[in-house]
Amino acid sequence: MCLKVLSTDCNWQFEDYLTRTHLQSQSRMKVQYMSQIPEDLALQLRNISKFYDRHTALDDVSVDVRKGEVVAVIGPSGSGKSTLLRCINQLEEPDAGELNILGDTLDFTRRITSQQLTALRRRVGMVFQSFNLFPHMTVLRNVTFPQERILKRSKSEAAQRAMELLEKVGVADKAHQHPQKCSGGQQQRVAIARALALDPNIMLFDEPTSALDPEVGMEVLSVMRRLADTGMTMMVVTHEIHFAAEVADRLIIMADGQIIEEGNPRELIAAPQTERARKFLAAVRGQL
Repeated sequence: MCLKVLSTDCNWQFEDYLTRTHLQSQSRMKVQYMSQIPEDLALQLRNISKFYDRHTALDDVSVDVRKGEVVAVIGPSGSGKSTLLRCINQLEEPDAGELNILGDTLDFTRRITSQQLTALRRRVGMVFQSFNLFPHMTVLRNVTFPQERILKRSKSEAAQRAMELLEKVGVADKAHQHPQKCSGGQQQRVAIARALALDPNIMLFDEPTSALDPEVGMEVLSVMRRLADTGMTMMVVTHEIHFAAEVADRLIIMADGQIIEEGNPRELIAAPQTERARKFLAAVRGQL
């Protein structure tokens, strides 16, 4: 029964994420640890490309993210934003380029080992847009289970860390309830606590408020603001222009699998330089 529950659409992404991290897989992904990057960089992408048959999802994308920096990524649907995040945590296999996480470079011409994949996943936390909580587990168990499975923490250690994080994101009172008893905003805050429980150095957020109504979404954005204030390195794919302007240190605009502009969020939003960026931002303003 549990196996059936774990394979449902609502949480397949996170189950896949845990499975790829934990198992001694025989991955065909081509990766090798290589050179160092400047000490102030947490993340470096170089010439990343991803293809789906004849469709180019990412076209020669390069990005640097400094330690403690919050980078927001916006753009029209199908621009490659989510694919970029999934390539960073290796849920998608890039077809070309290099990825460097805190000094270790993954070159997509060599094979990856299960140990390298596990090391990468421990450094990079991921929050999906659809929560992906296990419905048959309590909120507390949703946060303790990954710790026990990935970090090999004892049940008591995992529970203590879980309660600290649930308190931090404001849902400690929901610890012994099941996700379906929580609002969408509460479930997403549990998902954030679950990701933080693995003690990542970098947090990736893939449209964390897209499935929430505006009022509930503000609760999640408030948690993310507080997380940014602690100095957590964050890369956030979002449609929340106000969040990008107020919280992000840098804004990236993507279209057609490429970065078309990047820079200071407020300056970029006020005065985009390319026609494609102007068109996109005009459409976004029309929806506000």
